[in-house]
Amino acid sequence: MTIPNNGFSIESAEVQHRGAVVTTEVLSVRTPDGDLVERQAVRHPGAVAVVAVHDGAVVLVQQYRAPVDADTIEIPAGKLDIAGEDPADAARRELIEEVGLQTDELIELGSFLTAVGFSDEIIHIYAATSCHEVPRAVDGVEEAHSSIIRLPLGDVDEWLASGRLDDAKTLIGLFWARDRGLLHQ
Repeated sequence: MTIPNNGFSIESAEVQHRGAVVTTEVLSVRTPDGDLVERQAVRHPGAVAVVAVHDGAVVLVQQYRAPVDADTIEIPAGKLDIAGEDPADAARRELIEEVGLQTDELIELGSFLTAVGFSDEIIHIYAATSCHEVPRAVDGVEEAHSSIIRLPLGDVDEWLASGRLDDAKTLIGLFWARDRGLLHQ
């Protein structure tokens, strides 16, 4: 939850780069003392992620991520890149695209800001516990070369404790789902 800003105000914002995923801006910020300081901001449309439980397992995706030049293991997720799309609808779409699962029931687990020191990205996390398989609707080269991992529910705690998972949305989603009792066998 964000709180009032204690007297700071953005005087101007200058776009430095507009890309397919993010826009970067240089902000002129007026401090409570009246000084003007410069800050950088990465603007992101937001994202959704889903802790999908199917046949006694959490369904994860292993895929390449260029910023870290490595494969990561993540819960299905994606950008809010369709104008006006409801986050729950985006979560359902991403579940089909990334792991070929469909659900009629999503449980909202929560939302979080990913890196408030430089970005406004917010991720909305859902759980899907009543899933059925459908054909994947792969969207993008990374998804086309991704692998689906089925993590047995009995192994979730071990994976959380082992350091094997290092993606923030995945860790947060799994902890939230576990704490809500959604990952029981």
